[in-house]
Amino acid sequence: MKKRLQMLYIPLAVLAAVSVGAAVAFYLEGRVITAAAAAITLICVIVLCVMVAIIDRNVIRYVTGMDTSISRVIREEFYDYPEPILIADDDAIIVWYNRRFEEDIFGEDRVYGIPLSELVGSNYTKIYADGGAQVRLSDKVYRVSAKRAECGLSIVSFIDITAHAALEQEYRLSKKTVMIIAVDNYEEVMQNSKESDKTSIRVQIEKMFERFIESTNGILHKLSNDMFYCIVEERHLGPIIERRFDILDEARSISLGERASVTLSIGVGRGGKTLAESETFARQALDMCLGRGGDQAAVKTENGFEFFGGISKGVEKSAKVKTRIIANALREIAFASQNIYIMGHRLADFDCLGASVGLCGAMRSMGKNAWCVLDLEKNLSKSLIAYVKERCGEDYFKTIPEAKSEFSDNDLLIICDTHNPDILDSQELYEQAKQVVVVDHHRKMVRHIDNAVVFFHEPFASSACEMATELIQYFGSECKISVAEAEALLSGIMLDTKNFVMRAGARTFEAAAYLKKLGADTVAVKRLFADSLDTYREKSILIQSAKLFHGCAIATTDSTAPELRLAAPQAADELLGIVGVKASFVFYRMDDLCYISARSMDSFNVQLIMEAVGGGGHQTMAGAQLPLTVDEAVEKVKEAIEDFLVKS
Repeated sequence: MKKRLQMLYIPLAVLAAVSVGAAVAFYLEGRVITAAAAAITLICVIVLCVMVAIIDRNVIRYVTGMDTSISRVIREEFYDYPEPILIADDDAIIVWYNRRFEEDIFGEDRVYGIPLSELVGSNYTKIYADGGAQVRLSDKVYRVSAKRAECGLSIVSFIDITAHAALEQEYRLSKKTVMIIAVDNYEEVMQNSKESDKTSIRVQIEKMFERFIESTNGILHKLSNDMFYCIVEERHLGPIIERRFDILDEARSISLGERASVTLSIGVGRGGKTLAESETFARQALDMCLGRGGDQAAVKTENGFEFFGGISKGVEKSAKVKTRIIANALREIAFASQNIYIMGHRLADFDCLGASVGLCGAMRSMGKNAWCVLDLEKNLSKSLIAYVKERCGEDYFKTIPEAKSEFSDNDLLIICDTHNPDILDSQELYEQAKQVVVVDHHRKMVRHIDNAVVFFHEPFASSACEMATELIQYFGSECKISVAEAEALLSGIMLDTKNFVMRAGARTFEAAAYLKKLGADTVAVKRLFADSLDTYREKSILIQSAKLFHGCAIATTDSTAPELRLAAPQAADELLGIVGVKASFVFYRMDDLCYISARSMDSFNVQLIMEAVGGGGHQTMAGAQLPLTVDEAVEKVKEAIEDFLVKS
């Protein structure tokens, strides 16, 4: 308003000047009346100017008084406001605060000049967002909200929500978590034991669970001798996770003489909206544990899985009931399908291709149209491909483009030696298939094929070829594979067991014996493994480059020779023969990716290390493909090794 009144001065001054000039001019011309009129106008202008000046002074006096009164009221009201309030300048430095802030938060301490970020910590940027941020000060919790004025000052308010935060925390801590605990090898431990020994084992197991539940306010329900349900609150699950499920170690201390010790698989459903959802999470977690070989715990939430343990090898099941049921189901699906295509993972090795060839031969012997699908250029089995083509015919294999163009809705796709859709030889062919069967022995990964009509997964098996051989035995008397197909299966078993040294169980030798009965020649199989001079040279260079890191041999090369695809895994195997080497990691770069071959012996779990960097595999045989340089991949694996050693 003051500015508006001041703006009147200019036109009034102009009007006054014009009036004076007109009065003088008219008087000199003798026009007295007109001059008098101009003089009267001048007098009116002067009177109006005086009135404007008086009004202007009154308005200024009024506005100034009101501004002072308002400032005093705001200052007094803010100072006595029932909630803590402070003001910070444009540099986020505290310049003023009220009485409640002084009494409730800082007492007699003076906080003038302290940065606001020092008071609220890492929540500094969050307090300016809608809703503010939750900040703990002393023994109270506040909802802190800040608003920045045009002048640059920030007004920060503190609302005490301590009671609400305590109630929220109690609600969170009292949420129920479901655990499903399975004794992995109960039948194997009890087999052929005296009744008194069986009773002793059962008592030890049940006492172990009673001690486990006594430290909580949860409940434990026994479903069977090898299956238990447990419900605990979130407040007790936290310490269990911090102890990394030490009940797994306690279980391994229970054994019967020289027999295998007891191992557990624990599926934990955490954070479900209802108990039913938590139980579903727990079942999924238990399936994941069993699929990864047991002797571990898996915690499933809405965000994924977290694993603990997993240092023991998979427990071999002596019974083949599951294999017989799977074989019958696969046979029925195959006979109901028009054509059968069998595919494995990228860069197919002898185990992948051998299992595919064996199942393809079995299907053909039962009168079905079947083919093996793979990339005939990029694979690790060229010698086996040539051998099968020579013995079984050129039409045994189809390229990926051929299979994709011919595949129909009535066809069946069998996937061998992998359950990860990301590493299939053709992900497009998998997505095209309406019916999928999976045959794999690798430990289960979080990302797996989940739409298979038959998912035959045995993590204790030595190889996919061993599993395929067992299936063939239950296909019926009309199923007869050729000698070349039997040798392809045997080559896969020999590759993955390192000539029956690694992970070879009783069922592995039974499968090998069955193939031997079919005419498989071990000498012919051995010839398939013969290396070229270039491959042998690359392998020697890798071995010479090896360096030790916490008992792990790490070998790298700058070469990009194609022979490295064969040389790298062979070098990783041979490095395990060096004294003091618990695991080996071989790195090479090709096709803009860094390939890692990891091998180990005993309880050093390279699967967990490879999973930590984005790969996977078995406890003693794993790998990864990373979009990194060799040096970057080495550093990443070293970090994973250190984390693994700390956790174990």
